[in-house]
Amino acid sequence: MSLRINDTAPDFTAETTQGPIHFHEWIGDNWAVLFSHPKDFTPVCTTELGAVASLESEFAKRGAKVIGLSVDPVDSHSKWAQDIEDVGGHPVNYPMIGDPDLKIAKLYDMLAADAGDTSEGRTPALNAPVRTVFVIGPDKKIKLHLAYPMTTGRNFDEILRVLDSMQLTAKHKVATPANWKQGDDIIITAAVSNDEADKSFPGYKTVKPYLRTAAQPQ
Repeated sequence: MSLRINDTAPDFTAETTQGPIHFHEWIGDNWAVLFSHPKDFTPVCTTELGAVASLESEFAKRGAKVIGLSVDPVDSHSKWAQDIEDVGGHPVNYPMIGDPDLKIAKLYDMLAADAGDTSEGRTPALNAPVRTVFVIGPDKKIKLHLAYPMTTGRNFDEILRVLDSMQLTAKHKVATPANWKQGDDIIITAAVSNDEADKSFPGYKTVKPYLRTAAQPQ
């Protein structure tokens, strides 16, 4: 199964470092960021989990819950958490999913169906595709899907930026241009007529007939 933006995020039950969860119930009415790892005690992933720990309050401000996944057992995650805090300087207060039977990695199309049914004996290289980020909306739809190579650490400030954009554009008939960040001008979508734009975005600028910009709405 290939997952695409606007597909329903597959639901599952799993053991985590904070007890069992039913994924859709755990999300509730929030946004969710699910980010996965090929194996515990790997260097790049250790820095990534630490980065998310340092930003967890920023995700919370946006009504977003974060949850990690690694294809190792929960007890291994719990041991790894101390290393993550040592390296990143922040405790891991969000849950980490254990996936020792690879079921969730397969469910989310990160590993092939014939990849086996145990994490035992698997190297990080074998699990290389398990380096993804899914942003899921309160409607349980996939809003963003990113995959990274093993040697490149993920930029979670970018995930926050994308969350800001998606939450803004879900509320208003706007889009955001390249490299947009909070407070920058937005793009008025084609769904808004010029007459409507005059009322909703007074003083907007027509850059091209198909490209109209305005101050970010509140």
